[in-house]
Amino acid sequence: ADTLTGPPMTGIILASASPFRNALLENAGVPVTAIAADIDERAVEAAVDRSGVTPGELAQILAEAKAVEVSTRHPDAWVIGSDQVLSLDGEVLHKAADMEEARRRLLKLSGRTHLLETGVVLARGGAVAWRHLSTAAMTVRALTPEFVGRYLSLAGAGVLASVGAYQI
Repeated sequence: ADTLTGPPMTGIILASASPFRNALLENAGVPVTAIAADIDERAVEAAVDRSGVTPGELAQILAEAKAVEVSTRHPDAWVIGSDQVLSLDGEVLHKAADMEEARRRLLKLSGRTHLLETGVVLARGGAVAWRHLSTAAMTVRALTPEFVGRYLSLAGAGVLASVGAYQI
């Protein structure tokens, strides 16, 4: 829910509560107002899961849902919606719930290539004006269980904010 009051919002809105996405735009010199979309991402994912969408299509669907939802509340503003989906061999992976799951995730990614697909949608007044999908194929070098343990000990709980359980 947004906490803005007064006249309708104009300008650029980032439909996200992610401090990373907000910082990315601000560091690029794009001033935005961040307003989280009121959608249940896992429910959207479950609804399309049985339809055979690819991880990239899922990233686009989630980005669009965010942008459109916020742009209907602020129809005069340009709204950027974005989402990232990480997949390994077609399996969509989510953020680890705890450090043990993060350990298992890193060992699963060890020595393998996974895809990080980023969907970006620009909407205004509930209508999509532009969309883009970018795919990054990333390979994790072979990791030993000892290395993963040391890494997680040093990196701390911050890795739980990343779907891959790592930070670049």
